[in-house]
Amino acid sequence: MKRRVVITGCSAITPIGHGKEEIVRHLKEGISGVKKLRTDDMLSEYIQCGVFGTVSYPLEYEFRRQDRKTMGPVSYYACQVAKETLEQSGLDNAFIRSGRLGVAFGSTHGSPTVQRQIYKTFFSESKAEFSSIGAVDYLKSMVHTTAVNITKMFGITGRVLSSSTACTTSSQSIGFGYEMVKFGIQDAMLCGGADEYDTTTVAVFDSLMACSTAFNDTPHLTPRPFDEERDGLVVGEGAGAVLLEDYESARKRNANILGEVIGFSCNNNGGDLILPNLEGITETIRLGLKDAEIGPEAVDFVSAHATATKMGDIIEAQAIGRVYGSSPVVAGLKSYMGHTMGSCGAIETILALYMMEGRFIAPTLNLKKVDERCAMIRHSLELLESDVRIAAIQNFAFGGVNTCLVLKRFEP
Repeated sequence: MKRRVVITGCSAITPIGHGKEEIVRHLKEGISGVKKLRTDDMLSEYIQCGVFGTVSYPLEYEFRRQDRKTMGPVSYYACQVAKETLEQSGLDNAFIRSGRLGVAFGSTHGSPTVQRQIYKTFFSESKAEFSSIGAVDYLKSMVHTTAVNITKMFGITGRVLSSSTACTTSSQSIGFGYEMVKFGIQDAMLCGGADEYDTTTVAVFDSLMACSTAFNDTPHLTPRPFDEERDGLVVGEGAGAVLLEDYESARKRNANILGEVIGFSCNNNGGDLILPNLEGITETIRLGLKDAEIGPEAVDFVSAHATATKMGDIIEAQAIGRVYGSSPVVAGLKSYMGHTMGSCGAIETILALYMMEGRFIAPTLNLKKVDERCAMIRHSLELLESDVRIAAIQNFAFGGVNTCLVLKRFEP
């Protein structure tokens, strides 16, 4: 029997704030979290892109030393949002450790900061420097470091999934967690993703000429999803987590329910690993609606992947137009914080929950003149008062991986 899946906790660390109040303020006031790229890194002089979506405020971690020793920067982010999400959910320690709670959490590639230091040491001619590699360095840098550090910190013994599919990492995590609860494999799932600041990530996209370079001196003016002057993505950092739970379980313990996941789809383009694919993305959207058992007319808001690349935005707009026409309002939330990579799906899900609760839709920042090739959809050009009942969150990744999550405002 299929079960209803509700959200009973969430937390995000983003370039536009940590916590609902600060994030909502940035969205409503149109404040960007994009800053200039740090110059204290030897790689920065070889990179044309000079901007980054930065978590520039201090974070206080109250983690035990025994937990900290296996954590790189990405796991600090992940464990902090996991901690806050569990606290908000109200789940007791007995349930958390019972095996009924699982974890679906990932990152793009573990901790690149730690990885880079390891590789630098490997190629050093100094024996003393080579011997500095610690026994836990691999644990800090491995691709599933976020998921397992969360399980370690909280004693979680249920199923563990650790997606690492670049930009769809955390949307896959939420989707797979949703299916775990929906089909009764777990009673609850802690889901999300994280990525840390490192210039190697910028260098990858910069070498592919996918990064924004025209606004290095005015970072708050980029990225520009769907805009005529867009010139590429801005890499960002952050983390997001949601607690998914069986509705009956949440109801019985009088949990505060933030929203409901009613649909998920994930497929692959089956071809090029970089270029977006109109047929593949269109099918993903349709499959998400099919899983939610709703028609396109039921969707009020679409959170677009919208990275501000030339072709990516056009293909996505065409796919949205094919399925929805100009019915739902569409916003590109990466315009506020850049592309937070493995955490973007979770963060954008949480932002959609905040907008549902606050009865508003944020405008796409820096969208001053819509590219005529993206003009077939209904763009959010200003702050809108809107009673959003159903929202769809779309994410697409290198490798041809596409996802669509469908959320509903909770109704008993």
